Amino acid sequence: MSDVTRADFAHFEVISTRWDDEDYYGHINNVKYYSFFDTAVNGFLMRESGADIRLLDSIGLVVESKCEFKRELKFPQDVEVGLAVGKVGNSSIVYNIAIFQGDFESPAGVGHFVHVYVDRRSRTVTTIPDIIRESVKKIEHFS
Repeated sequence: MSDVTRADFAHFEVISTRWDDEDYYGHINNVKYYSFFDTAVNGFLMRESGADIRLLDSIGLVVESKCEFKRELKFPQDVEVGLAVGKVGNSSIVYNIAIFQGDFESPAGVGHFVHVYVDRRSRTVTTIPDIIRESVKKIEHFS
């Protein structure tokens, strides 16, 4: 995914940066990129499904995430997080993700994010809820 551009994504989540996202070196700290990933995926799922995904019988837990850092991000400019589903399995979803800022066509960060669905109470692996499967169809296999 290292040569991706905005054109590789059908959906974008806009996230406002905050004053405390920047670190001592004057750029948004790398750990915040992972927070943007999490916010974008879960925000998309909540809006697209119309459900509070935290209250479903099966919930998605992050079991893997990766980010290649390409360029600095700066406050106070919003970021746009491009989302595309790379794979939907029986109990997991792999999201391809890139973070853009400003007029750049290439991302400041690119990576992936994996949800595995578990029973909310027992935490045992289970199938992806139908409401989630339907929600991700909009961005499935786009990139």
